[in-house]
Amino acid sequence: MMTTALNMNASQSALHDRFARKVTTRLSQGTADLPYDITERLRAARMQALSKRKVSSLQTASVASQNGSSTLTMGGDDGGLWARIASFLPLIALIAGLIAISVVQNEHRANELAEVDGSLLTSDLPPAAYSDPGFAQFLKNNR
Repeated sequence: MMTTALNMNASQSALHDRFARKVTTRLSQGTADLPYDITERLRAARMQALSKRKVSSLQTASVASQNGSSTLTMGGDDGGLWARIASFLPLIALIAGLIAISVVQNEHRANELAEVDGSLLTSDLPPAAYSDPGFAQFLKNNR
């Protein structure tokens, strides 16, 4: 499925390039009848447009299969060590965030349990009263 999408992108790119060449050829044919000052302005505008055009490096995707596992690579240079380190930074940030959330939730639970235990130990009722089914009803009615 991935190769189909890549092939579609490549064919669309080829269509765009072919259309651009046809338009350029047609425009170049029409400049023969124009005066010199207009052709010079057109040439200068064309050069300016070409200099501002984004130069995109053509990256081809390839799939490498080895020992029953496949790897998709997106062509071009890999950027070396710093690119690999930078690619792991989001993963490290995610893991650090999950650990922080876990620690905060555990502390919150421990504080809630400590509060309940403290109220149990300091109340006037015996601990057996809390396990009585009627006690929960008593608390609901008193609210």
